[in-house]
Amino acid sequence: MLSRPLWTGKASSPAPDPERYAKLKSEVQRWRKELSAKHAAARTSAEKDRVLAEARNFLEAVMPEMMRCWLGTPWDFNGTAEGPGGGKIACGYFVATVLRDAGFEVNRYKLAQQPSQNILRTFLPRESLVLRVGVPYDTFAAEIESSEPGIRIIGLDSHVAFLVTRPDGFRFVHSSGSRPWCVVDEDRAGAEVLRRSNYRVQGLLTADKRVLERWLAGEKFPVKMPARAAVATGGS
Repeated sequence: MLSRPLWTGKASSPAPDPERYAKLKSEVQRWRKELSAKHAAARTSAEKDRVLAEARNFLEAVMPEMMRCWLGTPWDFNGTAEGPGGGKIACGYFVATVLRDAGFEVNRYKLAQQPSQNILRTFLPRESLVLRVGVPYDTFAAEIESSEPGIRIIGLDSHVAFLVTRPDGFRFVHSSGSRPWCVVDEDRAGAEVLRRSNYRVQGLLTADKRVLERWLAGEKFPVKMPARAAVATGGS
């Protein structure tokens, strides 16, 4: 489906890759339109479900590649870079920008400035979220490793990131406000920010049928706003 082998789960030297990112954005636009037309032409529920499965497989292939194009892009609490290596990027803006460029119609500025649970609730119903507070890291990590593979958004004490889960483990991909202060792709052992957090809420974005249908249709995802003032996680 894409023009070269995809993410393998192995770390590499951090180096922003804006050219590759631009190509992937173009691939996303092309494949979303083709899959959308295929979904619209499907005549049975089974046929539509097969297209949704194709859409899920595509997103789970392309999104980690897009994330890795950002590796090495510097973090800043107020960073709003539009693309890899094009400035500095805060954690919320990293998540929001990758989602937007992966074809999710969302206002990245509003999304990036929300508390992490609202970022999740912009896409997923409350009952789809899994909250863990005060759970030891090894217990949490083992739970994630035994969970359904896919692309997850995860909110921490004052941070938001992606969890890319595969049968052989998970990767924690985020714009880190801790050393080395840039976008990083970390495994279970190296994910210190994830380890230190007392609060962890996550949801499996790519398993949600309604999310996939809205992605195919190019529908807007209205940003979930807090009912009252809350501490945003966009910069940490």
